[in-house]
Amino acid sequence: MKKNVGKTDKIIRTIAAAALFYVAHQVVTENPWNFVLYAFGVVLILTSIFSYCGLYTFLGKNTCEKGD
Repeated sequence: MKKNVGKTDKIIRTIAAAALFYVAHQVVTENPWNFVLYAFGVVLILTSIFSYCGLYTFLGKNTCEKGD
């Protein structure tokens, strides 16, 4: 897998995942939307960890700098 997620993108994804986890845990209690919010959060964390986003590959986008 070729990396296509840059440093800034990773930070934004991590913050967004943390916000989704918070909302799923605190705000939307006992609701089926919890699963959806947790799933999106997990996807964001995994794409941040592995620096690879399948959607970016499909769209031909790359946010990595040359040194990444």
